[in-house]
Amino acid sequence: MELDAGGCRIRSWRRGDVASLTEHANNPRIARNVRDMFPSPYRTEDAEHWLAVVSCMQPESQFAVDVNGHAVGGIGISPGLDVHRIDGELGYWLGEEFWNRGIMTSAIKAFVPYAFSTFDLERIHANVFEWNVASGRVLEKAGFVLEGRMRRAALKDGIVIDVLLYAMIRPDQDGVSGTQRGLEHERGMRTG
Repeated sequence: MELDAGGCRIRSWRRGDVASLTEHANNPRIARNVRDMFPSPYRTEDAEHWLAVVSCMQPESQFAVDVNGHAVGGIGISPGLDVHRIDGELGYWLGEEFWNRGIMTSAIKAFVPYAFSTFDLERIHANVFEWNVASGRVLEKAGFVLEGRMRRAALKDGIVIDVLLYAMIRPDQDGVSGTQRGLEHERGMRTG
């Protein structure tokens, strides 16, 4: 997969990304703003493991953010399960030297339509740690809306923190919202 996102490309991870991935991911300022499963320090073995894992994913859901032929970040979607299968969680990170250039905003704007159509989603959400104001701004610039604050919802670096919930709803194809469909379905079940 490859998408042009203006200042970057979103593409499949490659075996040759090990050095670039290790270089850009090995940063405590990145690790502070992502889940604990993101290794810190980020070593060559971690990059090799990640590339082995994503190469087996079907369908492919995790991608490299590429600037000038180098993987300098990542973006992906984790579709929900069971009744939440129409909702996906967006995750992303970017090497610090590329911050404040609009790269991640462009990447998200290009990736979200792909994720909606490829995974047949109605909603995409992202969780942002309370201190990561820049990530909230990136999402808002990409069209996401702050839906709420989940109080004391995560433990990061030994601190219990709030998590901000941002989301985007799939643009209506037929002018009927999911809420409206649900009410019509409920009425039909009562009268049918």
